Amino acid sequence: MSRSPFNVLVLPYRLTPEGGAYEYAVLHRSDADQWQFIAGGGEGAEDPEAAARRESLEEGGVSSDAAWMALDSRASIPRSEFPGASWPEDLYVIPEYAFAVDLLDTDLELSTEHDRYEWLGYGAARMRLSWDSNRVALWELNERLSRPSDQAS
Repeated sequence: MSRSPFNVLVLPYRLTPEGGAYEYAVLHRSDADQWQFIAGGGEGAEDPEAAARRESLEEGGVSSDAAWMALDSRASIPRSEFPGASWPEDLYVIPEYAFAVDLLDTDLELSTEHDRYEWLGYGAARMRLSWDSNRVALWELNERLSRPSDQAS
């Protein structure tokens, strides 16, 4: 199946077991010393939300029945980050769309793409992340979660 010219970013989150504060699952790549959220590209005719749900299932065992939230955060990623993609020569950057998923009291089931993950509070997660786009999306999600009317349903 062909790689679509967009990427998705998915931020797993939950209330701490004690309640009252949120924590975020930050994943460590198995092929590089990088910490990030779930990420991947669209396939075929998928739209960004369908790609986010599929990537989350593949990389983290996340059910599509979970509570999902589309975020406003967007990033542009250089085409060069995707060697082998067969896109038009005049395509220089691809958009990255961000989503959040509430895992409640479930844990992730990692694929081989990541070798571990940690549930971290906002400050620790922000410091651990390797990519600016992940930090921006985390900031947005954290802000949204502080306003109950914006939470996923």
